[in-house]
Amino acid sequence: MPVARQGRCVIIARGLGRVTGADRAPHEEYYVTDNWAFIAIFTIIAMTIPLLGFLMSWALRPKRPGDIKLSTYECGLETVGETWVQFKVQYYIFALIFVLFDVETVFLYPWAVAYNQLPLFALVEMFVFLSILAVGLAYAWRKGALEWV
Repeated sequence: MPVARQGRCVIIARGLGRVTGADRAPHEEYYVTDNWAFIAIFTIIAMTIPLLGFLMSWALRPKRPGDIKLSTYECGLETVGETWVQFKVQYYIFALIFVLFDVETVFLYPWAVAYNQLPLFALVEMFVFLSILAVGLAYAWRKGALEWV
């Protein structure tokens, strides 16, 4: 079997080999699959606990449906007139512009934190990114997408 040396460990490359470290006693060895067993156990536990919570809440809930419980509830009031109301598209555009500049902040923060270690290319790249966003903001402003009417 081919043996690959990595740091202070010896890993047998074929199959599920054994790993022995220089820190360990010569008679002590452990298998690589032992590490994956812990991950599998925690994954099973992490999936089981929420499912048990859902099943217990489903089993313990009161099951007495009635006309009042099955009716649509909107702030305790009966709906008057047409229930389906169309919103202006402008509200969605405003929300999308907000999300756009929120994502911009997510990109700018790590850049600002590591500013002293960045080369000149990163500075130019960030100015290109900001100029594209500024052009988009100017376009939205000119089209009236930021007007709350």
